[in-house]
Amino acid sequence: MNGTTVSRRAFGKLVGAAGAGTLVAATLGGSPGQAAPLPAWTTTGTTVAALSAFDNAMKTFMQARHVTAGQLAVTYKGRLVLARGYSNQSVQLIQPTSLFRVASLSKSLTAAALLRLAQDGKLSLGDPVGKYVDLTPPAGQAVDPRMAKVSLWRILQHTGGWDRDATNFDPLSKDLIIARSLGVPLELTHADVVRFMSGQPLLHDPGSYVSYSNYGYLLAGRVVEAVTGQPYETYVRQKLLAPLGITRMANGYSIARHSGEVGYESQYTGTTVLDNSGTIVDSPYGTFSMRLHDANGGWIASAVDLVRWASAFDAGSPILNSTSLGRAWAVPNPTGVNADGWYYGLGWQVRPVTTGGTGRNTWHTGSLPGTYSIVVRTYHGLSWAAVFNRRDDESGLAYGDIDPALWAASRAVTSWPTHNLWSTYFA
Repeated sequence: MNGTTVSRRAFGKLVGAAGAGTLVAATLGGSPGQAAPLPAWTTTGTTVAALSAFDNAMKTFMQARHVTAGQLAVTYKGRLVLARGYSNQSVQLIQPTSLFRVASLSKSLTAAALLRLAQDGKLSLGDPVGKYVDLTPPAGQAVDPRMAKVSLWRILQHTGGWDRDATNFDPLSKDLIIARSLGVPLELTHADVVRFMSGQPLLHDPGSYVSYSNYGYLLAGRVVEAVTGQPYETYVRQKLLAPLGITRMANGYSIARHSGEVGYESQYTGTTVLDNSGTIVDSPYGTFSMRLHDANGGWIASAVDLVRWASAFDAGSPILNSTSLGRAWAVPNPTGVNADGWYYGLGWQVRPVTTGGTGRNTWHTGSLPGTYSIVVRTYHGLSWAAVFNRRDDESGLAYGDIDPALWAASRAVTSWPTHNLWSTYFA
């Protein structure tokens, strides 16, 4: 990502192909051989003529993929200038405050929690994970001695030594395998996953290699609980979200929905991991455990909540001081900036920009069955967040296309509005 273009690499994937099982035929209406008619298009929130390119981008993207619910919020120079809900059907009217699962966008909250605990003198980011989390492996197995070098820094920067690309093994999507190995029932607990993984060898020396790790962030959530004596969600809501006036965000449920939360859609089904029944369920409702994903991908939020949260990483943040912000953007050592010109900071992907503004673009994407999300902070004072209740499409169109589409929309704006909508959505 730079000032004029955005990398489409799907580095922020949460569970990969989880939920890709039985394909369910979609009934979209229309006669055989005819294109299905598009459902009614409904928008909510304040219409801003100067920002119509954003509305057009969202409509084009959603209708091409048969996405029935979406949301967008945009800030400019610290002002909330656009907050919109979009619906492609009449079943659920999407408001700017409707709640969506945001998947891996959750990682920035978990990283900020450790940054704040370090800022408050409760821990050091150089501490080994094993100082706070019980890493006892299953009977007959041993902990890799290199785990002593897996620090909090390294789990947040994805350099802990695990490698799901090499092994095709992300424990957050292997519930059945873990349950059978440990002889425990489903639904798994965090302690089950940690015990299983404590008996698995690292694939790399800690700090030497970057490989996206949901498990590292699961561990980070357990560190928060060990240090604070509070549930992970409680600490984040009280110490990080409340000072920003964010009250809607919460950890989501696997089946039930919070008040104001949207319904999720997928063309796929799979076997539930919430119990041992073997029941085939719609992919968004039970092929993964939201309880397990809390710290690496379990939050729900509206797009306006997400851009408000993104402001916590600006200078003058009410929750993170300048030292903490510097740590958030620190380049991993020794892995450095990758060949595509970006690196993973603490909960954010970061692309250095050599001229103007903050000197960096930062972003993250999130993906789960029934969910696609993105948040972007630009070097020249813009931010936006978009969320959707679907991540698949019969035509195979890429969801990462929303990234360049929103960049193009931002470049189409000739005059930015001077209004500020924060007070509409936050007390």
